Amino acid sequence: MDYPFHAESQSRIRATAERVFAHLDDHERLAAHMSQRSWRMGWGRMELQLDERAGRAIGSRIRLDGRVFGVRLGLEEIVTEYEPPARKVWETVGAPRLLVIGPYRMGFHLESQREGVTLTVFVDYAPPARGISRLLGRLFGHSYAQWCCDRMVADVSAALDPALANGSTQRRALGT
Repeated sequence: MDYPFHAESQSRIRATAERVFAHLDDHERLAAHMSQRSWRMGWGRMELQLDERAGRAIGSRIRLDGRVFGVRLGLEEIVTEYEPPARKVWETVGAPRLLVIGPYRMGFHLESQREGVTLTVFVDYAPPARGISRLLGRLFGHSYAQWCCDRMVADVSAALDPALANGSTQRRALGT
């Protein structure tokens, strides 16, 4: 699949790659920003369902279902890369029912540094294919994708490196 858009967020964290990977490898914690009601989630929330491998192996399946702005949404993901403690990538399967982005590939990678790691969370995505979602994607897709990356980095930074709790991240949103 071709993903014409990219967003990412990056931060240095004073923790080992193993510790950061273990934190991010828990999809319940990773998707916490989607399971809590917020204005970015249209005061709705998504419910997470994991297979028996809990998203911790290539081929593992992850499902999200819920309502956002009163609209029923859902998607299924499959883990496509799993290289502890350095990298993990998952991708949507089929046609996700989302409002502002379409199919996507998302993941993170860790690069060990002298005093911790550099964490990069990214999402490569396509816009929604049709209907009102196509228009909403043009208006809000980039900011939503960036928000997801920023939230994941901020959540792990705050949990593992309290000095970064106020958000020392670098961000990038690109269309190719």
